Amino acid sequence: MAAAVLRLLLLLFCPSGAAAAAGSAYVVSVRVCQSSESLAGFTLRCSGRALTQVPVGLPVHTVRLFLDRNLLVSIPPSSFLHLSRLEALDLSNNKISFLEPGCFRGLAASLRVLDLSSNQLSRLELAALNGLRARTNLSHNPWHCDCSTQEALPELKLDPLSLNDVICQSSDIPNLGAVGAPVLVLVEDWDLCALVRRQVDVVMLLTMGVWFLALVLFLLFYIHQNQMHARRHLQYIKTMHMCPELDEEPPEE
Repeated sequence: MAAAVLRLLLLLFCPSGAAAAAGSAYVVSVRVCQSSESLAGFTLRCSGRALTQVPVGLPVHTVRLFLDRNLLVSIPPSSFLHLSRLEALDLSNNKISFLEPGCFRGLAASLRVLDLSSNQLSRLELAALNGLRARTNLSHNPWHCDCSTQEALPELKLDPLSLNDVICQSSDIPNLGAVGAPVLVLVEDWDLCALVRRQVDVVMLLTMGVWFLALVLFLLFYIHQNQMHARRHLQYIKTMHMCPELDEEPPEE
């Protein structure tokens, strides 16, 4: 209780104290990992620490980062932005089900090895890769093979040793999402974006049809209104011819 009160007082009355408190959190997050240093840079091993998020305050000279066997469920944007020298990143054996757009931002130039095996990934989006060209292990994930997967896979350099274990658990193409179907066979032999393109074409055709129908209805309404106006005008003219006395002046008394 006393520590909590002291922290609150620091936040309210002493900005420098708040910075120190933040600094202590930074130290704690770094101490979670075992570090070793070489001429190339730092190697940080944060394996099996029950982490639910990527640690903050990782040294900028980190070249290898092991976050395997933790409890990560997603990778937020710019999680590794400051690690411009990172060459190897191990995220295997977590519970990652979603890679947020920009999660690997800043790593395209340096990252050479990426391990995403044994997670809960089902989809792969181009927005999450940020031009990544690392040798990537995607094995042992419940992949759903769809158009986004087909577009994203060519952007990655998949680890050849893991290809047989990159399996499509399901697919957008009926009867092709059988368990045990290698993802590359499905992606190379079938156009998974064809269904999306057909859906887009159908939507465009329906939209054009609705606009055309609206135009036809407007023209019909316009013609009908003109015809009604013409009939009324013609009826008025006939009435005037049938009652010529209306045009004569009344006789003087």
